[in-house]
Amino acid sequence: MAVNAQTLTPTKSRRRVRWAWLLIAVLVILAGLSFAWDWNDRGLLWLRERSVTPAERAASVWLPDYQVDIDAKPLAGMEKDEASDVSYDPASKTLYAVMGKNAFLSQLTLTGDVIRKIPLVGWSNPEALAVLGDGRIAIVDERQHLVTVVTVTPDTKTLNIADFPKYDLGPSKDQNKAFEGIAWDPRNQQFLFGEERPPALYSLKADVSGKVDGTKKKLINDNLIVRNLSSLYAHQKTGHLLVLSAESHMLLELDEKGNQVSFMTLLHGFNGLSETIPRAEGVTMDENGTLYMVSEPNLFYSFKKKQ
Repeated sequence: MAVNAQTLTPTKSRRRVRWAWLLIAVLVILAGLSFAWDWNDRGLLWLRERSVTPAERAASVWLPDYQVDIDAKPLAGMEKDEASDVSYDPASKTLYAVMGKNAFLSQLTLTGDVIRKIPLVGWSNPEALAVLGDGRIAIVDERQHLVTVVTVTPDTKTLNIADFPKYDLGPSKDQNKAFEGIAWDPRNQQFLFGEERPPALYSLKADVSGKVDGTKKKLINDNLIVRNLSSLYAHQKTGHLLVLSAESHMLLELDEKGNQVSFMTLLHGFNGLSETIPRAEGVTMDENGTLYMVSEPNLFYSFKKKQ
């Protein structure tokens, strides 16, 4: 019996070593996933949402109540164009999307059908847009660090950057990861800009025509718990700001003081999504509270709030 025990001991030892290495591998994978998907931050946000009162929910957008209505609909003929942002136009009840790789403006129905394409001449890398009203749209060129206010009519066939007023947004910490988000905030008569990486928010006073008044100011905000910033939307009814992050697969709601209110996870199985949104680059909302998103390369989504 002693001989058998001595014979089995190395085998048991090897098994223990294998299990130890397997446990280490699992822990490393879990740590990697925790970083990749921001699980720690999501967990803290989820706990914070549990303490929100019904009155506070009613006074917010409250993203957990949204369910996907149109899931990953391809934008026809835009497979190689890289959808970069989307903005709702209340006058026409349509959406405008900007395409970054092949620069053009696209007008869409609320169900993601393409109405028309408008080439953008002179833009290097249009990455963000915001509808101001009366046909005016502000377009941010990330590479040139410019915001240009254009005028679009039903007869517009093309837009040339040389024909419209521009504002230089100045340098960024990472020149290749500059301004990726813009929102028009008529309540406070200002633009809000989002820097991609490291994520940062700026404000710039302007009038409804897009005429700039002063210089942009950095907003102090330590609650941008996202790895990058892709798009912004200013919700006028609540005064809250929606912040979209492609790399964190998250849509975050902040109040007027920059505090986290709610969030939506853009991963498979959450909020009714059949698959993870590959790279969410644009978000907007209409007056009925429907959320719209675009993802690279050419995917369209809409979300409706559960009644």
